[in-house]
This record gives sequence, structure tokens and C-alpha cells, in this order.
Amino acid sequence: MNHNLNLLLDVAMGLNLVSLACSRLQTLIRVMALQGVILGLMPLVMEHDLDWRFALIALATVFGKGMVIPLLLRRAMRKAHTDRELEPFIGFVPSLLLGAGGTIAALAMVNQLPLLPEHTGSVLVPAALATILTGFILLIGRAKAISQACGYLILENGIYVFGLLLLKAMPILVEAGVLLDITVSVFIISIVVDRIQTVFDSLDTRHLTTLRE
Repeated sequence: MNHNLNLLLDVAMGLNLVSLACSRLQTLIRVMALQGVILGLMPLVMEHDLDWRFALIALATVFGKGMVIPLLLRRAMRKAHTDRELEPFIGFVPSLLLGAGGTIAALAMVNQLPLLPEHTGSVLVPAALATILTGFILLIGRAKAISQACGYLILENGIYVFGLLLLKAMPILVEAGVLLDITVSVFIISIVVDRIQTVFDSLDTRHLTTLRE
């Protein structure tokens, strides 16, 4: 069992709950960026012989998730002149309770999972499940496009944590797939956010219900 890895995973799960309680978009973006940096450090503390491939994965993750993507989201937020989620589809307290309940359930099943010996005692899978659940809650429970974009990216963080289980077997392939997916998603999100802002002068996705053929 790697105590340093579990500590980082615990912090990442704590940030999930902070993101569910955030109403300010700037804070949500910062939480997502900090979680990305923490995920980037995980390959460096896992139990293996550190080589250039793991260092490259860490650098790419910290740069992409912790710097580039948050910068793009902040730029979109400033362009849209919006800084707060005021009327979410799912309230902040119910969202937090759902996230906390899902996290507790995921942690409760950690000893029941058929993991490889090197992952015994690790909370990789529970952390991945909790992070994916947090992303889903933000996706379906928030009205602002930027909040939903953060939800999608947090969901991607959960998939990344799952990928760490295969880090030894396919290090570059796992990270390349995740980063490619995130890159494509950021371009799509940027286009959608820009179009919503241009047409409706707002990033509230509830305006999309007024569209007609």
C-alpha cells in the first residue's frame, strides 16, 4: 500500500466535495485545476521505478489539467461576464449530500474489489468512482455552461485515476488517450460556450430550451 498515493487520492476526493459546494465559477475552476495538479503528481509517487515516461505523464497532466484548461475556462468566463452559479438544477446542499454519499459508498467497497496485489489497500478505484460521480452531478445539476464544462473535466479526472491502474502496462497509451479526449472536449466546449454567449448573451443553458426547428 502506498500511503503517499492514498493521501493524494484523499485530497482529490475532498476537492470533489468542495467543487459540489461552489457557487463561484472562479473557485470551481481553481478547485478543478488543483485537482489536476494533484493527479499529475500521482504517477511520481506510485510504487515503481521512476523513468522518463512517468515524468512525461506527470508533466503533461500538470500542464494540461492544471494550467492550460483552467486558463481557457477563465478566459471564457471573463468574455461571458459571469462569475456565479445562481440557480442550479440541483441545489448545492443536495449536490454535496449526493457526492458525500457516493464517496462513502465507494470507500466502503474498497476491500471487496478484486485488485492486483500491488493495488491492495489502495483507494484508486473508490477515488475514481467518486470523482466520476462528482462530474456527473455537476454535468446534470448545474445550469451554467462553464460549470458543466468543469463537471465534464472532473469526470475525465476520474477516468484518469482509473487509468493509473494500467500505468505500468501501458503508461504512454493511457495518458495519450486521456489527454487527446480532453483536448477534443475543450475545443468542443469552447465552441459551445461561445455560441451560447453569442446567441443568448448568457451562459445559462436553460435558454437552449427556447430553440425551435
